[in-house]
Amino acid sequence: MRVMSNLFGRSPFSPLQSHMEKVNACISKLKPLYDAYLDKDYDRMEQLAQEISELEHAADLTKNEIRNNLPKGILLAVNRGDLLEILSLQDTLADKAEDIGILMTLRKLRALKGLSENIKVFLEKNIEAVHHVHHIIQEIDELVESSFSGKEAEKVGKMVEHAAFLEHEADLLQRTLLKKLYNMEDTLPYPSFILWIHILQAIASLSNNSEKLANRVRMLLDIK
Repeated sequence: MRVMSNLFGRSPFSPLQSHMEKVNACISKLKPLYDAYLDKDYDRMEQLAQEISELEHAADLTKNEIRNNLPKGILLAVNRGDLLEILSLQDTLADKAEDIGILMTLRKLRALKGLSENIKVFLEKNIEAVHHVHHIIQEIDELVESSFSGKEAEKVGKMVEHAAFLEHEADLLQRTLLKKLYNMEDTLPYPSFILWIHILQAIASLSNNSEKLANRVRMLLDIK
């Protein structure tokens, strides 16, 4: 409680940044998870999926503590509802990372001929989108100091635009992947086909929600 109070005392955004650090930690486990899949190291995959779940739980605890202790009776730099909406979008990213870990360990997935490298590139692009929005959240304190204007606001505005570009690139990669995957429908066992569809959708949600989070920060710039 005292820690959270101290955080809010410095800035209403510090707890959000602390939460986003935990979210980013979840996301950072996804590449090793996929590498373990390529190596057919299923025990390692299970271990990493469990680590992601534990990190997601830690992020959940931080989220709940923020919600329970977010000041109501004092003047904040931004609307309380805006902070909670940003928190919710961050939380969605951790949830999706956990979903990916669970999906990839539901069965011993075999390598998809001609698609493994494409999926790796697609995953890395989505991870890049999350890391990018993490940097945006880190910049919020500077926005407060600059009263949401000037060079700092312009800098973050460009970062938000880049988040949209990363999401667009991820969309293009997903489209190519889906075309190839659907062409494998007759040779790929149906349970594996459906599972890969869900995995790709969960991965795509990372860049989609990163763009939403970045746009929510942009709304702060537009309001101020």
